[in-house]
Amino acid sequence: MELFDTMFISASGMRAQGQRLRVIAENIANAESVGETPGADPYRRKVITFKNALDREMQADMVKVAKIDTDPSEFRKRYDPSHPAADEAGYVSLPNINTLVEMTDMREAQRSYEANLKVIETSRSMLTRTIDILR
Repeated sequence: MELFDTMFISASGMRAQGQRLRVIAENIANAESVGETPGADPYRRKVITFKNALDREMQADMVKVAKIDTDPSEFRKRYDPSHPAADEAGYVSLPNINTLVEMTDMREAQRSYEANLKVIETSRSMLTRTIDILR
């Protein structure tokens, strides 16, 4: 039935956004992590990529996580020669994470999750009303 397919498609979107939120949470949690030894690389930001995956049984495109990769952008630097992780020049490498960008991504993931949830609620309501009419 089409309404069940709609719910499964939305559920795949919710699952993908849940994984996206996990990656964002990991990035935010490590926003100030530094290397353990002088000149060591700090935590590197992770990014998630989605893909369409055809569900042959339902003949519908579902969203799946294609991969979780690292962001190759440069690390931030802060001058702090007294820090144990400072390099020879006195700079400490900080993660390539901008918490404002992460918070914006988190808000977008939340809205996408809520939109998929609304589709499921609407489909369920339509299905319930259809069953009520048939009684």
